[in-house]
Amino acid sequence: MNFIDNKYSRTVSDEFGANIAITPQEKFISDTYLAVDKAAAHGLENLRSEEGIIPTCKLGCSYCCRFHILMNIAEAHTMAQYIKREFSANQINDLRIRTQRWHAWDSSRPGRYPFINIDNKIDISDYVPCCPLLINGTCIAYPVRPIICRTHYVCTNPLLCLAANENKSAHDTPVVLKSILAVTSPFSIAIKNNIEKTGMEFSRSIMLLPHWLAIQMNWDFAISP
Repeated sequence: MNFIDNKYSRTVSDEFGANIAITPQEKFISDTYLAVDKAAAHGLENLRSEEGIIPTCKLGCSYCCRFHILMNIAEAHTMAQYIKREFSANQINDLRIRTQRWHAWDSSRPGRYPFINIDNKIDISDYVPCCPLLINGTCIAYPVRPIICRTHYVCTNPLLCLAANENKSAHDTPVVLKSILAVTSPFSIAIKNNIEKTGMEFSRSIMLLPHWLAIQMNWDFAISP
């Protein structure tokens, strides 16, 4: 996607560290995330008390982090702000390397057109594709994870998620708790409306998390904005 909105973008001159100011867009998304988490928690409690349904998602279960995670420009801006504010230089460098490996893997898939700014010498022979923010089964940017991550719950064996993730045929498929998506949908709509107020078409503001991450961090292997 060949676009970027200067209202949300960051430049190479941006400072890193705790002194980075919270932007209005970041404040809006952070407040929305709090509302999403509250609605999701209420929805999960209703499922438990009324239907006896309890999600099988647990800390350290991260098979869903290997799916393609979509996020919008406002969420991407918020995530980059958090990373620049909270991560050390070494953490950012390690994240850059993991994100670059993801891009190299994505570019090498059958039918994909390789980007000229991806180093074709990057070794991906043993690479297991996953979100670059995942380390040892834990999200290192958990407070600013996108809505798609905050609202994805299943009530089936996590191994079914693994099978689905690896495109293996299985008799059973993961059962997603769609009621959680329903109770949190008003907040997704609020974000959509907020973005469209800037004049940007919402559908054009959505990309995969590693793509947005590279753009917002201004890394040289990012796809052209």
